[in-house]
Amino acid sequence: MVVTAMFSIVLGDTAGKELTAAGAHPFFVAWARFAMAALVLLPFSGLSRAELPGLLDWRILLRGALIVGVVSSILTALRTEPMADVFGAFFIGPVISYVLAALILGERITPLRSVLLGLGFGGVLLVVKPGFGAGAGMGFALLAGLFFGSFLTATRWLASSFRPRFLLISQLLVGSVLLAPVAFAIGAPAMTPWLWLLFGVSAFGSALGNLLLATANRNAPASVIAPLIYTQLLAATILGWLAFGDWPDTLSLIGLGVILASGIMSLRLARR
Repeated sequence: MVVTAMFSIVLGDTAGKELTAAGAHPFFVAWARFAMAALVLLPFSGLSRAELPGLLDWRILLRGALIVGVVSSILTALRTEPMADVFGAFFIGPVISYVLAALILGERITPLRSVLLGLGFGGVLLVVKPGFGAGAGMGFALLAGLFFGSFLTATRWLASSFRPRFLLISQLLVGSVLLAPVAFAIGAPAMTPWLWLLFGVSAFGSALGNLLLATANRNAPASVIAPLIYTQLLAATILGWLAFGDWPDTLSLIGLGVILASGIMSLRLARR
């Protein structure tokens, strides 16, 4: 479920990169992603009148603000940087999530899981190489990772208190409201059928991924999920090659193998 979620989210970001290359502002793309998904999925969210006050719960608002930071930052980074480099820097997120889950949620840290997380992050460094500190774009990628690690922890924190579909629709609604003033100030690009399709892929790829991620967080601790998030980098490399012709070099491929091995071992450990 986590692996499928990661590929869905990266598919949405691939469409987002195409949109920014076509002239759309990253913040407008981010708002459209939230707003379009909210509009279509609201009738299927099962949102009841009794749940409406929960949309103003400060924890829900905080989680929504965090995902706004994730999407806005990563789309800004993708505007100027290759996908593999962006997601490499972005992968500070699982480390942040792992640490916050221990400090805030009191989840148990085990030596083996810590080693596996470190192994996966080492693979990321092999992929990114000179990517860190390359410019403002990579700075936004790191910021997105910080937001994402906090978002993962917040999702785990609230997963037992709210339905997955409520968590999804709440982040879509919060994101739509928070980004609306900026999006309207920027304005929409000249729309074509191709851009409409890209906006749809961007919105629903991200929505599906986050729904699966919220569901997974009800069934596994963040310390188990965190290493599997590394498959997002594999998705970014594959889709980056298919969409933009960027194929990793030998050292990057070794790094991807390390990341994949870390994820498989983490999954086997979780099943014991």
